[in-house]
Amino acid sequence: MELSNIIPHIEALIFASDKPLTVLDIVELINNAFGFIDERVTLDQIESCIEGIKEKYASEFYPFEVKESGGGLQFLSKKEFHKTIGQLNGDKFLKRLSNAALESLAIIAYKQPITKGEIEKIRGVNSDYSVQKLLEKELIIISGRKEDAPGQPLIYSTSKNFMDYFGINTTDDLPKIREVLAEQIVEGTIINPIDFQSNYHTQETTQEEEEKTNLEVNEDGDLVDGE
Repeated sequence: MELSNIIPHIEALIFASDKPLTVLDIVELINNAFGFIDERVTLDQIESCIEGIKEKYASEFYPFEVKESGGGLQFLSKKEFHKTIGQLNGDKFLKRLSNAALESLAIIAYKQPITKGEIEKIRGVNSDYSVQKLLEKELIIISGRKEDAPGQPLIYSTSKNFMDYFGINTTDDLPKIREVLAEQIVEGTIINPIDFQSNYHTQETTQEEEEKTNLEVNEDGDLVDGE
């Protein structure tokens, strides 16, 4: 079969899949679909087809494109249409995350694998609630235990869902902290004076208390507790 005849089938697979498809997935699915025995489609041939597909949808004629995101290939809308599409879905997903959860997620993304204790050392407050919410939304996963630490605490990493949602293929695609700092000044969060009341430390940590942190970025571009 000519490779040009396979291309529409590759497009159909990427479009219909409910998860990002790797090139190896596509090779296997195409060979299974056509029952190739003597002349199986190779990895190089599929990669060549995919390059052609990417080039095709890069045209201004299409409002979507094929990109590597979440560990595989997906059809995604182009960024110039995000505002229009946002009217359908808005940013409901992230609105359900508190500032504390987003802060914890950023620390995990840049410091992974990391324990909850290490997250709390950077943030300066208890992070039980934040970590639990991130696990519920499947933005992070428990990736093991820190064997050399007392009590062998759980360690956390970002998930494939995290990469998929933010449109990246690996954590290497995350913007460098220095790049972010080049566009804005990062300052520590001001603590409310009520935090210094004598009974403050006897109260159970709540979601609101988690919001009050001293997170800063040092000269080396690392996230640290500003205290």
